[in-house]
Amino acid sequence: MRREIEDQPICVAIVEDDEAIRHSLAQILNGSPGYLCVNAFESAEDAIANLPADPPDVVLMDIGLPGMSGIEATQILHDRLPETDVVMLTVQENDDAVFNSLCAGATGYLIKSMPPAQLLQSIDEVYRGGSPMSASIARRVIRSFQSEPDIASPLTRREREILEHLCNGESYRVIAEKLFISGHTVRSHIKNIYEKLQVNSRAEAVRKAMQEKLI
Repeated sequence: MRREIEDQPICVAIVEDDEAIRHSLAQILNGSPGYLCVNAFESAEDAIANLPADPPDVVLMDIGLPGMSGIEATQILHDRLPETDVVMLTVQENDDAVFNSLCAGATGYLIKSMPPAQLLQSIDEVYRGGSPMSASIARRVIRSFQSEPDIASPLTRREREILEHLCNGESYRVIAEKLFISGHTVRSHIKNIYEKLQVNSRAEAVRKAMQEKLI
């Protein structure tokens, strides 16, 4: 069960092989009210071995790790710790890596070079039920369902509508205003879209489509 946001900090674990980045992220978290770095690991293997004993609220997961990749680790943690949100850390917005991460169960992705205030805001958004999604990723989600015509899209009409707006580059705020819903509702729909990438054989279908360059 989620902690009371007002009473306790958001507990975050870091999985990052670069010591300087790992230390910097921990400092940002521990130096900001409402956030606490509870663990920091330099490999996916260490994180998988230790996190289940004391699950954090959010895991910041580097994609390019030595040994097991962050994407592989995300799939394992998503299965073992369903209440913990795994957010990918990337150097740049590589569509293939990000999209594969979503298929593995990631809640969202953050850029390592983003300002500390934006990093904290994004972690808070994820903790409150949101999921960052860019226009390019929204287009890939839509194409992934179109590329497998024999599998009916699990998205609702509203979810498809929100994706179309995202594809047009519109912000959450603009989408909320156009659809007469709250920004929180937009973020909730996007998180549902992420989760629906996991239904039945959807993730495998998407991976196959990507491997065969169908999307």
